[in-house]
Amino acid sequence: MGEAELAVGAALPPNTPHAISVSLPKWGDNVAYEEGDKRVVDSMVTGYPRFFIHLSIQKLATICEHKYAIGSERCMLFSTKRIAELCRSFIERRSALLGSPAQARLVNLFICPEDKQNGGNTKVDRSSIAGSCVDLHIVLFPASAFSVAKEFWQHTGLGISSRLAEKCLSLLPDASPKVQRPASPVLSRKGPHRYYSAAKGSATSSSTPPRDTQTSLQSAAAEDATPDSIYLEERYGRNLPLSAAAFAKRALRSRVAGVLVRDGVNGSQSPKTTCGDNRELEVGPSKRGVTDVSADDVYLFPSGMSAIWTAHDVALNVRPQAKSVCFGFPYTDTLKIIQKWGPGAHFFGFGTDSDIDELEKVLEQEYQLDPSKPPILALFTEFPSNPLLRSPNLRRLRVLADKYDFLIVVDETIGNYVNVEVLPHADIVVSSLTKVFSGASNVMGGSLVLNPRGRHYTTLKTFLNDTYEDVYFDEDAIYMERNSRDFKRRVRVIDANAEAVCDFLRSRSVAGGYTLSPAIKEVFYPKYITRENYDACRILTPDPEDGKTGGFGGLFSLTFTSVGASKAFFDALPCYKGPSLGTNFTLACPFTILAHYVELDWAAQYGVEEGLVRISVGMENTASLLHSFETALKAAENTFSEAT
Repeated sequence: MGEAELAVGAALPPNTPHAISVSLPKWGDNVAYEEGDKRVVDSMVTGYPRFFIHLSIQKLATICEHKYAIGSERCMLFSTKRIAELCRSFIERRSALLGSPAQARLVNLFICPEDKQNGGNTKVDRSSIAGSCVDLHIVLFPASAFSVAKEFWQHTGLGISSRLAEKCLSLLPDASPKVQRPASPVLSRKGPHRYYSAAKGSATSSSTPPRDTQTSLQSAAAEDATPDSIYLEERYGRNLPLSAAAFAKRALRSRVAGVLVRDGVNGSQSPKTTCGDNRELEVGPSKRGVTDVSADDVYLFPSGMSAIWTAHDVALNVRPQAKSVCFGFPYTDTLKIIQKWGPGAHFFGFGTDSDIDELEKVLEQEYQLDPSKPPILALFTEFPSNPLLRSPNLRRLRVLADKYDFLIVVDETIGNYVNVEVLPHADIVVSSLTKVFSGASNVMGGSLVLNPRGRHYTTLKTFLNDTYEDVYFDEDAIYMERNSRDFKRRVRVIDANAEAVCDFLRSRSVAGGYTLSPAIKEVFYPKYITRENYDACRILTPDPEDGKTGGFGGLFSLTFTSVGASKAFFDALPCYKGPSLGTNFTLACPFTILAHYVELDWAAQYGVEEGLVRISVGMENTASLLHSFETALKAAENTFSEAT
C-alpha cells in the first residue's frame, strides 16, 4: 500500500472533476501550502471548495471581470441577489473595520441556452437541467478587497458550485476570455494560503492511488472510483431532467429527516425509485429521536457551513440581540461566523463540564445585568468536536437553555444520526452532507433540521419558510442523493474499521499504558474521550434492520510524544493525504498545520497541538488498514529510539 503515492496537488479522489480534496502527501507539503510555496500552490488542480476557488469558477469569474470590471476590479459569483447583497454588505463593513474601506457593486447576468451552431434557431429542451436558464449575480470590488471577499466565500459557503459554473460556461456564447488573468492572485500574502486562489494547472494527475486503497474503492465503493460524470451520463444522457432534481431533493430531505423507509441495511431504495421518478417516497416515523420530524423540517444548503451560517442568521433575526456561545474547540469557521456577524462570541474552548460551570456563571452575570432578555443568543457546539472528538454534556446544556431561554445549535457531522441522537437536545441540528453522508468526495451539501418539539420551533420555522432560498444546485443534489443511498451501510463499515484501528493505536500509546518506545501520546476518539457524554446520545437500541447499535464514528486524532514522531508517522502512513473527512477511503491530514498555521500557540492552549494528526477512516479491508497503521507507527517509534 502506497508505492504509487499520489502527486502533490492532484485531485482526491483521482480523476474526479469536482473532487472535494487535494493531495498533500507529506508533512512538508502541508507546511509549504500554508506558506504559499509555488512548488505546491502552482501544482494544485483543486482544493476544498470553500478555500480553493475551483478552476471552472475562476474561469467564469475572469470572463465576468473582462466584461464588467472597471480597472482592476475582481468579482465573486452567487446564485441570488440576496446572497450578493449580503456579500457586498460584508465587504463594505469588514473592510472599513480593517481600516481599508472598499465599495462593492452588483451586476446581474441572466444566461439562457441557445443553439450555437444554428444561430439560436433550434429549440432547446427547457425541461432539462442543461436547458434551464441561470441567474448569475456578480459582486465586483477593488482587487485590494479580494481577501475580505474571500472571507465571505469561505465562512458562509454560499458561493456558486463548480458544476453550476460549468453549466454557465457551456451556455455562454464565448467561454474563452480575451484577456487572461496572471496565474498568481493580485493580493498580498498574509496568513494561511487557503484564503487565496491557486494558479491553473493540469486537469488530473497521472499517479495511481495506493494499491490497498484502490482495491477498497473497487470492492466497497466501485462507482465512486470512476470519473463522477459516467453514471449520470449513461443513465440520462447529457441533459438531466429537472424532475430528477426535484425528486433528489425530496429524497434527501426525507433521508436527513430519518423518515425514508427504504434506506435499509443494504443501502438501496427499490429499483423503480430512481432520481427521475416522480412518485411519492415511502416514509414512516422519524429515526431522529423525535418521532414527529418530517421532511418539511429539513432545509438543504450548498455546504455544511452555509447551514451553520444560516442557523446563526436566523437566530439574529428572530431573537433578542446578544452574544452567542461557541462551546468546545470547533472547526475554525463556526467560531469565525459568530465573531464576524452579530454582537460577538463567548468562547469556551475545552467543551468540558468545567466549561459548563463557567458558562453558567456568565449566563447568571448577563441575566443580572438585564433580566428582560436572554443572556445569550444561541450556543453552537459539535457532537463530537473536530478535531479532539470531545462530546459536550448536551443534557446539562439543554437545562441551561431552557432556564435562560437561548437556542442550542448542534453540528452532528462527526457523530451522524446513524450513531447518535442529538435532536432531542437541540433547537437546530446542522450537518455537512459533504462528508460521510456523501462519502464519494465529489459533491458539497449541507442540511439544517428544526426540532418540532423545540420551544422556539414555530418562530424559527415561520422565519425560514418566509426567507429560505433553495440555492442548492440541481445537479449537485442529484449526485448527493445517489451517493447517500447506502449511507447507513457505509457508516457501519467505517465505524468498525475505525474502532479496530483506534484500539490498536491506543494499545501502543502513553494513554493506553504503553511504555516501550511510545510515539503516540493520546488517541482522541469518542470511545475514550468524554465517553459518558457520547453514550448519553449514542443509539444503544439495536437497529431493527441490521441489529446494530450506534458506533463511535470514523474520525480520530493522534497526538505524539514529539513533533518528529508526528511527521514520521504522517509521512509513512500509506493512505491518501489531504483536507476533508468522511470519505469512503482513508484520509489523513496534519490538522493543526492546515487549520491554525498562523495561530499555533492559541490552538495549543486548548490541547490542539502542532503535531496533531487527524485521520478519517474509510472502507478498506480491516487487516490492510491495521497493517498500514502499524507501518506508520513503527516509523514514529523509530524516532523515539533514535532520540534516546
